[in-house]
Amino acid sequence: MSDRTKVAIIGSGNIGTDLMVKVSRLSEHLDIAAMAGIDPASDGLARARRLKVATTHDGVDGLVRLDEFAEVQYVFDATSAGAHRRHDDVLRALGRTVVDLTPAALGPYVVPPVNLGEHLDAPNVNMVTCGGQATIPIVAAVGAVTPVHYGEIIASISSRSAGPGTRANIDEFTETTASAIEQVGGAARGKAIIVLNPAEPPLIMRDTVHCLVSDVDIAAVTASVEEMVERVRAYVPGYRLKQKIQFDTVTADDPLHRLVPEDAPGDAVKVSVFLEVEGAAHYLPAYAGNLDIMTSAALRTAESIATHRQETSR
Repeated sequence: MSDRTKVAIIGSGNIGTDLMVKVSRLSEHLDIAAMAGIDPASDGLARARRLKVATTHDGVDGLVRLDEFAEVQYVFDATSAGAHRRHDDVLRALGRTVVDLTPAALGPYVVPPVNLGEHLDAPNVNMVTCGGQATIPIVAAVGAVTPVHYGEIIASISSRSAGPGTRANIDEFTETTASAIEQVGGAARGKAIIVLNPAEPPLIMRDTVHCLVSDVDIAAVTASVEEMVERVRAYVPGYRLKQKIQFDTVTADDPLHRLVPEDAPGDAVKVSVFLEVEGAAHYLPAYAGNLDIMTSAALRTAESIATHRQETSR
């Protein structure tokens, strides 16, 4: 354990607790040293204590006072966009690298199979949103074959897997995801929609990705998307295509057609990809794939940063 990089988590809710369990069970490079929350009765802090992890219910202020914090190099923030701004100020001043699971987007967007290698030395990296982690790889996969004039994603999640942090950040979710569709996915324009589904029993996360392209090579796009799905499955085993990729011609009278540049070659085509994300159920229920893909992506990111920095320091 002494060779592993020490990390801490701020946020003892569902996401922070699931992340703690993943680090403890799955990571070969990270060691969870501390967890900070604001609710002394939270299940997350209770579980941390059972795992012999140092805890505090005084938030980031309590975290930095813990003796164990001296060895911490990376801090995961699993709180809210508003709280993250202060957390980043405190932690960056103390020289800690921050992996941000909120939609605050103070640091560069990171979607592991698309652009992780570009930001391994950043002091703060942003994991976009659950919808972004599930769908931006697909936009990027289509964009690797042909320019995406417009990318639209619809993330449908069980309302039971949307905690107070998610509900408080709905506006940030849509804005951050749309921005990342453009900046990371490569679409000329992006739009994001989130649906909280109250169905019982709870439904597994579903995501729909629409990409407006032109002069498309159907075989090449299909191969690119299927290869990207396998890359995501390497760290999110429950990530899968729900059905075959659809290709629909967009006629001149369709409102989408106005988003196609006048000089674009060939016919306008809407590529539609339908995904399902089932969680690994390490702590959260299996239907909460939206939370699982966030914690899995954050773990993959922190592990890659740690190994990169260890190698470059030798």
